[in-house]
Amino acid sequence: MTRLVLASASPRRLALLAQIGITPDEVIAADIDETPLKDETPRNLALRLARQKAEAVNADGAVILAADTVVAVGRRVLPKAETEAEARECLRLLSGRSHRVYTGVAVKMASAIRDRLVETRVAFKVLSAAEIEAYIASKEWHGKAGGYAAQGLASRYITSIIGSYSSVIGLPLYETANLIESARS
Repeated sequence: MTRLVLASASPRRLALLAQIGITPDEVIAADIDETPLKDETPRNLALRLARQKAEAVNADGAVILAADTVVAVGRRVLPKAETEAEARECLRLLSGRSHRVYTGVAVKMASAIRDRLVETRVAFKVLSAAEIEAYIASKEWHGKAGGYAAQGLASRYITSIIGSYSSVIGLPLYETANLIESARS
């Protein structure tokens, strides 16, 4: 069977793959510039970054799996929150409204790349200042796109998800499994 390399250091992506019985043979984090291009839409950003991550990893003969998740309110891309101020601003923007989560998945085999984009709509309840501060205190937001983790404490604030739950966490499993199967056959 062809080796599978995951081009991501995300423990969430590893756990999601394990959930469907897939264990990468190797993990090599792709190091790319994730800055959005001028006038780039969130959906195009997610797909471009997934493709670039797949291209950035060299593993001869292996299937390379890469993904990127972008959280957006309208055309505004929310950051992967690194500071409390960023996380607080994200939560204020998400409070009481719906937003979109775009996850691009790319699989590279030899010189060919196949990709998919999954769009999911997520709605948040109106968050009180106390709820925002409690979530900030949890530190769960750190490094998460949009400043929250749907699989964690923030799940209590989500009123609906229309689309792929696993995509919101970081990897749409149905599409990923199909891409890997297709590349290995």
